[in-house]
Amino acid sequence: MTVSYTSEVASVRGLGCFLKLLVRWKGSIYKLVWMDLIVYLSIYYSLNFMYRFCLDDVGQELFQDIVQYCKNYIDLIPLSFVLGFYVSIVMTRWWGQYTTIPFPDNLAVFVSTTVHGQDERGRVMRRTIMRYVCTCITMTFTMISPKVKKRFPNLDYFVDAGLLQQNEKEIMEDLNKKSPTYSKQWLPIVWAASIITRARKEGRIRDDFAVKTIIDELNKIRGQCGMLLNYDHISVPLVYTQVVTIAVYSYFLTTLMGHQWIDDGKNFKFDVYMPIFTLLQFFFYMGWLKVAESLINPFGEDDDDFEVNWMVDRNIQVSYLIVDEMHHEHPQLLKDQYWDQIAPVELPYTANTIRETHPLPSTANIAKKFESVDLTPSSIKIDDFQSNDMNSGPIMFTANGNRNFSASMRSRGGSFSTTVPDGSMTRVNSVSSMLKRFFSRDESKPDNRPDSRMGSTQELINLTQKPKPKLAPDVIEEVDEQLTINSQRSAKESRPSIIGHFSSPSEPIDMPSSYRSGESRRTHSPLSKSAPVDGEDDEDDHLSIGGSVTDPSDTDDEFSKLRKKRSEERLNRLKVNLARSVSVCGQGENDVLLYPASPDTPESSLNI
Repeated sequence: MTVSYTSEVASVRGLGCFLKLLVRWKGSIYKLVWMDLIVYLSIYYSLNFMYRFCLDDVGQELFQDIVQYCKNYIDLIPLSFVLGFYVSIVMTRWWGQYTTIPFPDNLAVFVSTTVHGQDERGRVMRRTIMRYVCTCITMTFTMISPKVKKRFPNLDYFVDAGLLQQNEKEIMEDLNKKSPTYSKQWLPIVWAASIITRARKEGRIRDDFAVKTIIDELNKIRGQCGMLLNYDHISVPLVYTQVVTIAVYSYFLTTLMGHQWIDDGKNFKFDVYMPIFTLLQFFFYMGWLKVAESLINPFGEDDDDFEVNWMVDRNIQVSYLIVDEMHHEHPQLLKDQYWDQIAPVELPYTANTIRETHPLPSTANIAKKFESVDLTPSSIKIDDFQSNDMNSGPIMFTANGNRNFSASMRSRGGSFSTTVPDGSMTRVNSVSSMLKRFFSRDESKPDNRPDSRMGSTQELINLTQKPKPKLAPDVIEEVDEQLTINSQRSAKESRPSIIGHFSSPSEPIDMPSSYRSGESRRTHSPLSKSAPVDGEDDEDDHLSIGGSVTDPSDTDDEFSKLRKKRSEERLNRLKVNLARSVSVCGQGENDVLLYPASPDTPESSLNI
């Protein structure tokens, strides 16, 4: 049975709580190593007595040589590393086995909740399902634990204990005769799943989701039982256990000679009577090995092994209580004493209880100095740039060796640059200030700058009557790519055209046209001519696929409108792209969030 001392170490007072655990015997290191210690001390003192009283001078010299040899080479045994790593593996395996032990509590709650029926058949179904589950767990324990095997040597003891019926025992025995190789601990789980299916067909389980929940829990219990069997079949590799055991015992066999007292004037006389540090070393290393031996199989009969027999009794009792005694039962619904308070301020304390305060986060006491943040705006203004410069090249920021910050803009017609002393501009403040000044400039205020700058900026702002755009935070990185592409394009570079791929125009093809009688306007035929032909009517020159006949006098006006409209759209996109490039940098300030204006957005709804 596991030795529990948690209650004795709940509070630390005085010299500590571990010192009083040293006097306990059950499960202690003394109980594990006392026999090995007696054997070790018996051999040690026998050799010591032989050296002092039985050997002559020649024999003592040979004994001293052996002691020096063992003492010089004893450290070559890697005891601490090998033993420590082995015990770590065993402890991990020990806790993994405990967390794998299945308990039927969750399944009992599911069965009690979903398998309805207060009649005798419903009660039989619920109790039988849980009995089968407890039988599966108990059969698994009998295969891995000597204690449970002694309690249930065969299936007859399962029948006597009430875990199996006589007909169920006969079925299992008949199945064991047909297939005696493999264990049959999974068979009760199969029976329980069949009962769940029958209850669903009879309507005692209302929906398929409840059936799936119960079946999943049954499979989980079956998997845990199978994992326990895997832990029993697959142990720590034997070669590693042998290496650790040989390392420990060979080390202490070496210390029997290497730690002996010899009369050479270098050893303490006290070691003749009691080798204190040799005993402590024996306690530590041999106790470490005994811990590994005790925990490598926690289902045995050691002091720290699991209480599997208690688990067998507990599982069957709790299962029956949940699915039968407490099935669809609960106390009367009453108002609690805090009904009028919504929630209690504090639950009452007894006289011996220590009141505890609400825990605070780790940064609760750190002073926040937001007023110390430098919010000085930049002295760089976007109005310093010419409109044609912004169309031609990107803005570049550089840092000089004297820690001054400079901004420059390359264009086809020239360049602009400015330098800001150290400390007067930051990345966040400067760029967002440029954006704010560009889009929120008050045109009514006079400006002392040269007229050329005022005119270029005014022209850029007033080119369109559409509302000033706002920037969304999800479109930030496109402007750099677009500006880079625009800056690399030559002003005289012609745009590609499909006409350039043909050496000469194709021959014109005559296409028929149709007229609507009684109408002043002529409609076009589904196909139009590809080129005009001399001598033919010029009216066919204005036919287009999918369109109607247009008046030649209106062509120039419509083309001018279209060109003007596209020019306005191009300028709007330019302003939006410039604003996008610096939208992220203004998030640290109290800047207004800008969004791109759509063509359908009214001007009154956008404010920059």
